[in-house]
Amino acid sequence: MNDGTRIGIYDAQQLAGVLDGMARRLAGLLPDDSEIVLVGILRRGVPLAALLGERLPALGVRLVERLELKVKRYADDLTLLYPKTLLTANGAQADIELSGKVVVVVDDVLYRGHSLLRVVEYLAQRGAAEIRSVVLVDRGVSLLPIHADITGMRLDVAHGSIVEVHVPPYESDFSIELLSRAR
Repeated sequence: MNDGTRIGIYDAQQLAGVLDGMARRLAGLLPDDSEIVLVGILRRGVPLAALLGERLPALGVRLVERLELKVKRYADDLTLLYPKTLLTANGAQADIELSGKVVVVVDDVLYRGHSLLRVVEYLAQRGAAEIRSVVLVDRGVSLLPIHADITGMRLDVAHGSIVEVHVPPYESDFSIELLSRAR
C-alpha cells in the first residue's frame, strides 16, 4: 500500500542561507539598544531560535534572554490533539521579566495560526514592549489574522500535505521535507 510520497525540498546548506537572510531582516526590524528576548516555541522553534541567536550578535543585536514555551496544539499533522491551545512556560523561566523588552518569537511552521496567537497573547499579558514573530515556513493558510514578521519561505502545498522541518537535536539533519498523501 502506498502511504504517500516524501520529498526533500531543502537541505542544511540551503537552510543556512535562509537563516542568514532571516537574521539580517530581523536585525533591521529591531530597535537600536533594545533588550531582546528570544523565545523559541517547543519543539523545533527552540533550536531554530538558537540558530538565529548565533547570527544576531554579528549584526549588532544584543540578546539578553532566551526562553522556551511549550504550546500544545499541532494542526500541521492534521490531527487536533487538544481542543484548546495550551501554553506552558519552562519552569524557572516563568518569572523572567518581560516588561519594556522586545520579544522575538521563533517557530518552525506557521499553519493555522492558533499557536502563534496564543503565544503572542501570553507575552503581551507579561508586558512585552514589542513582539516580533519569526517562522521558517509559512504555509499561507492561516485561519486567523496572524502573520509572521519574518518568514524564511512560503510553501503553498496541497491540502492534506505535511511540511516537516527537521532540526537537530530532534533529527539528525537540518532539512525540510514535504509529505504528500497517496491518491
